[in-house]
This record gives sequence, C-alpha cells and structure tokens, in this order.
Amino acid sequence: MDYSFSYRLKMAGFLIAAIGYTISSFSQDTVQTVVAEKGDGILSLLRKQGVNPYEHYDDFVSMNIENLRDSIHLYAGRTYRIPVADLDTVKVVDSIQRKTKEIKKIEGKRYAIFGKDHEMVLPNSEKLKGAVYYLVSGHGGPDPGAMATYGGKSIAEDEYAYDITLRLAKELLSHGATVYIIIRDENDGIRDERILEIDHDEVAYPNKTIPLNQVARLRQRVDIVNKLYKKNRGKYQRLIVTHIDSRSVGQNIDVFFYHHEKSKNGKKLAESIHKTFQKKYKKYQPNRTYSGTFEDRTSLYLVKKTHPAMTFIEVGNIRNKKDQRRILEPDNRQALAKWISEGILLDHKLGEIGPIR
Repeated sequence: MDYSFSYRLKMAGFLIAAIGYTISSFSQDTVQTVVAEKGDGILSLLRKQGVNPYEHYDDFVSMNIENLRDSIHLYAGRTYRIPVADLDTVKVVDSIQRKTKEIKKIEGKRYAIFGKDHEMVLPNSEKLKGAVYYLVSGHGGPDPGAMATYGGKSIAEDEYAYDITLRLAKELLSHGATVYIIIRDENDGIRDERILEIDHDEVAYPNKTIPLNQVARLRQRVDIVNKLYKKNRGKYQRLIVTHIDSRSVGQNIDVFFYHHEKSKNGKKLAESIHKTFQKKYKKYQPNRTYSGTFEDRTSLYLVKKTHPAMTFIEVGNIRNKKDQRRILEPDNRQALAKWISEGILLDHKLGEIGPIR
C-alpha cells in the first residue's frame, strides 16, 4: 500500500472535517441577539442592527414569535434573535479571491417621494416586470377623511392611508413593477412615528389641486386612473385603493377587500390578498380568528367608475382603540403593506391582462 497516499488521504479527510466544523461553528456564532429597549419596534430594532427591516421583517417574526405580543410588538427587556444572511458554503475548494470577483454590486434606485430615510429601493426580483399598478390613498388635500384623537392629539385617515400606500409602492417597485402614486405629498415620505402630523398639501397625479367637493374629488381620481389605463393599454394593470374606516368607537374590524361585482380579475385580486391575510393570521396569530372578508361593492364610486381591475381596501376603524394600535404602529403599517404586496404577487402569478375590469 502507498503509505504516502494513505497519509495524504487522511489529511484531506481531516481538512474537510475541519473546514466543515469551522463553517458550522461560524454559522452558529453569527446568530445575533439583542435586548429590546423601551420604545423599540421591529423596524427600528432591525435598522439599529444594520439589517434591512423590509427584507427580513417576516424572518424576524418567525424567529421570535414566542416573544412577541400580538405577533408584532416587542417586549422591552427581552432578548431577540436577529436574522443574518446565510453563508454560501458551495464549492469550498474555489478560492475566495475568485469568488469575490464574481460578486455583483446590487444597485438600487432613489425615489424622493419616500423621504430621505427610505428613498433607496433595492431590487428584490423582477416578478412584476411589465405590470402597472395605480395606488390611491383615501381622501387628502382639503379632506383629511375620518378623524380621531389619540394621546390628546388629532389623527386623520388620509395620513395613515398614505403612509401604508407609500410602503406598498416601495414593495411593488422592488419587484420591478411600474407604480403610479395617484395621491401624493412630496414632503411627507414614509414616516416611522405613531402620530403622523396632519397637513393639507397633498395633490393628485401629477400635480393637480385636489377639489374640496367630494364628487369632484372622486371624479378627478377616476379620470386620472382611466387616462393612464388607456395610455398603458395592453399591459397588466391593477388599481389598489386604501382607506381607513370610521365606525362606532366600540367596533373594531379586520381588513376588508371590495371589488366590482362584474370584474373577474378584480375579484381574483381581492381574493388573493384576502387569502394572504388569512395565511398570515393563521401563522402569526393562531389563537385569533381573522374575520375580514372580500366582497363586491359596486356602489363605491371608484369601484364603479375606474377601468382597471381593482380592490378597495379598508384597513381598520380609526376610532377604535384596538384598530388604532394596528394603524398607528409603524411596524403594523409595514406589515400591512408587506402582506398586501404578497397578495398582489400571488394575483399576478395567477392573473391575466384581461379586458377593462
């Protein structure tokens, strides 16, 4: 027997085992933990740890579900695990230098409308490439929509619906979609505060003054969307309208989705998002029944008059204390946008361009 060969074989086996042990040990050592401080939310906690809060939000929730209140809120003083990128252990024999040269720089694009802290959009996928989305947040301009008081301060529907809409727009852009934000506020951006200051400087795309009269205001939005729809004829187009309801103080509601009664594609869009919410509640809040529904509601002006397949979303009752928690928490607004975007991705995967509506 060639003892030199046998020795080399043993040493190779030892080296492979050592490399495997090192990689395994390093992977375990890189599991980061952090103690939440008073006032921390998931977004701020991840951001402080240098982790993209939008890419790893769901990962964080899955890893720490036992330590979250209502599957979304942190407990001050408790330790949380922070998601980290997996190590690429494929082809260990390749030199690190050669692999390093193959790493491509991920280039994002800046959108000033999201604000200084959120303007960079990094590509996530091209799943929505060629698809066009029109996003309309409720009210705006001279009409703040439903009003309530929290902590002695006035809060308004249009500010929170707009923040959710911006977060949704960013999610869709990251997947390659073309996005038109129909109601716009150039100086608000995505905000990570609970109390969003009320202003009245929103405009309609591209820079139109929003009328005070309700019918004129709704007609303006319909005209803008339908003209853009005609311009993009032949493309995959969808419309998402976001509102926050105002009912009796004691009535809390889950997220509801409406569509045009004669729109097959609108129904499928609403159903896809609804199914996503059911799935998320089952995963993250297994002890809580999700009672939100999707249904036709052609009596709504924007549902009846707009041409693209669409869904009209009500995310809660701004006057109800439980729903306020869903709306005021920036983490919750991000979760809403993320879940809506996942429903939209599901709809696109199974969808079709189709005729008007």
